[in-house]
Amino acid sequence: MRITGIIWLDSIVEKIDTKHGVLREEVKQVVQNPATMFRFVENGYRRGENVYAALGRSEAGKYLIVFFIHKPDRRILILTARDMTIAERKRHEKKR
Repeated sequence: MRITGIIWLDSIVEKIDTKHGVLREEVKQVVQNPATMFRFVENGYRRGENVYAALGRSEAGKYLIVFFIHKPDRRILILTARDMTIAERKRHEKKR
């Protein structure tokens, strides 16, 4: 998936840090890592703006899942990010 930039909303950055313990830099590391797997989640409310998940690891080795909207201009709008569940992590490792 080609990504040309990241759109950050302050409220989302604060939520993923305080609620999920994921830093903005870790999100960037996951979505920019060539080894990250991307999967379609659901159709978006606007045509051409679907929701995807990025499953990957930060440079520190944290297994993270990042949900985002892929915009027509190829930028992504971060919706949330969190640690992978055990099941997600097993699936991720199996597909690698």
